Parts: sequence; structure tokens; C-alpha cells
Amino acid sequence: MLFFLFSILLLFLFVLDILFGSIFISISDFISAFKEDNIYKEIIFNFRLPKALTAVLAGAALSVAGLLMQTLFRNPLAGPDVLGITSGASLGVSLFVMASSAFFPAFLIISGWGQIVGAVIGATLVLLLVLAVSTRISGTVSLLIIGIMFGSITGSVVNILQSISNPDALKVYVVWTFGSLSAVTWTFMKIMAPIVVAGLVLSFFLQKRLNVLLLGERYAQNLGVSIFNTRLLIIAVTGLLAGAITAFTGPIAFIGVAVPHLVRGFFQTSNHRILIPACMLCGASLMLVCDIISQLPGGGYTLPINSISALFGAPLIIWVIYKKKQL
Repeated sequence: MLFFLFSILLLFLFVLDILFGSIFISISDFISAFKEDNIYKEIIFNFRLPKALTAVLAGAALSVAGLLMQTLFRNPLAGPDVLGITSGASLGVSLFVMASSAFFPAFLIISGWGQIVGAVIGATLVLLLVLAVSTRISGTVSLLIIGIMFGSITGSVVNILQSISNPDALKVYVVWTFGSLSAVTWTFMKIMAPIVVAGLVLSFFLQKRLNVLLLGERYAQNLGVSIFNTRLLIIAVTGLLAGAITAFTGPIAFIGVAVPHLVRGFFQTSNHRILIPACMLCGASLMLVCDIISQLPGGGYTLPINSISALFGAPLIIWVIYKKKQL
């Protein structure tokens, strides 16, 4: 019943996200866009539809990535960025935008593709470093600390670049850190969607391993589960999901941390066979809500999606912790 209700909610929010924006589209105009060529058809199919699909993919990917990290590290505050992958993407973008602009100002003209390439390279390098380190370290706590240290190192380099970059390049980078769902066009969607879908499909194959990990690593080993291989798979899938979304939309905070808690509260289970699809539905729905609010219907401008998601995510975590305390 809950899956049915969340599916209906997701469909409703998806349509609502297409209708609302700087220009409100009525139901009649929405229907007419499918029958004839007009301005509403251009708005719906070339702007709002890819934006809404990006919101669904981003919410689902970040939520599942957060669930994987919380299970791996058995830490309720772990999220997709805990391995430093998001910070690696930020470093790649900052190097491309701020460092290259000092020598090749024309690069800023192609900043759309340039930012994506920079983010992909940065996220991939950090992911490979984390994978390499994970082969040498057996403890998940140590791996968690190393991931945080990678994030601190990349953050420091970004701060140095910000202090020496020119104002134009700095503005481009700061705007990227706000996060944007509307930056993903159909061209970008053809690359982002297959990567995210592949990561989500792979997460379903980890269900049994994740359930066994909840019982403890020693018990998992006694059942014949390879902790080493499981950890590598979880890190790789998380890197695929978080890296792809960050590269194309910029950093989006709190969705990956908050949604798994919200799902556990609704479904009252720790079975990943239920949690993974539930996180996909709830994460996509919450991301659509954030996008609708960020549009400020009638306002004529868009708020940073990263800020809206944080405003939703932080209170959700506080509410979940409070409810558990009450119980």
C-alpha cells in the first residue's frame, strides 16, 4: 500500500513540477501542447520535462547512495559525499573553471561541457583513490576517516584556487555549487540517465549482501560473504551514482542523508529489498518538491536547489531523531 501511495505521489509531483514555474501552465495548455505546436510545447518538452526527469534521477540516485553508505559504515550520518567523491567533483570543476581561466579565458565559454568533464575527472580520481585505499584497509571506520580526509584535502585546494582566481571565474564556480536541475539538457540526459540507471540496477544486486552486513562483518564472513568484494562493490556503485549526479547538476545536500531515515520511519524495516526501491520513490518525490519550491511560481527567478534541499533535509533528520527518542 505504501509503495502504491508513494508511486501516485511521485506521478502527481512530476506533473506538478512541469506545470509550475516562472510561467504557470494550466491543465488545458498542458493537454494542448501534445496536440499542436505552441510556446507551451517548447517550454514543456525542452525545459521542464528534462528538469523534472533530472529531479527524479537525482533524488533516487542520491538517496540510494546514502543508504549504501549508512549500511556500509553503520553510521546514520553517512551520506553520498562521505567518501570525498562530491569534493573530488568540486575540485575538478574548480581546476577547470578557476585555474584554466587564468591562462585560457575562452574556456569559460564552453563551461557547460567543461564543468561536467572536470567534475567527472575529479570524482573518478577520488573514487579510484578510495578504492585503492580500501584494498589495504580492513576497518570501515578507518576508511570513513580517510574519505573525510580526502574531502578536507580537496576542499583546501578549492579554497586556495578561490583566493587567487579572477572574479568572473569565481562567480562561475560559485553558481555551480548552488546546484541546478535545469542545467541538464536532453544532450546531457543521454549521458547521465544510462549511468544513473546502471548504478540503481546494480544496487538491487547488493540487497542480500547489505542485509547480511547489518548482522556484523564477522557473521557475514561466517555466511560466506566476502567483505572485501562487498565493500568494493558498494563504493563503486556509490561513486557511480553520486559522481554522475554531482557532475551534471552540481552538489545537492542532505537528500542522501535524510531520505534513508525517512524511509525507515515510514516502512519500519531494515530489509534492503524494501529500502532500496522505497528510497528511490521517496528521494525522487522529495527532489521534485524541492524543485517546485525553488521555482517560486510567479517569482521569475530560481532559488539554489542545494539550499532548498538542505532546508528540507536537516529538519527531516531532526524530526526522525526526535520521534525515535519519543518511542
